[in-house]
Amino acid sequence: MAETLKKGSRVTGAARDTLAADLKKKYDGGASIRALAEETGRSYGFVHRMLKESGVTLRGRGGATRGKKTSGAS
Repeated sequence: MAETLKKGSRVTGAARDTLAADLKKKYDGGASIRALAEETGRSYGFVHRMLKESGVTLRGRGGATRGKKTSGAS
């Protein structure tokens, strides 16, 4: 996939549909948007937009949350 896309080139028609399906499959399989962007040579925003167009439910950012901290000592 990455070999056929030149950075900055437009992706339209069947190639866009194929790329969107491939990104969706990999994202649903656990790949991050950043990893997909690096793999395809595209920007984070491009991959994010393609996933949204494909109807993917995007995951949360993960990492630490800002909820209340629980302490073992009371």
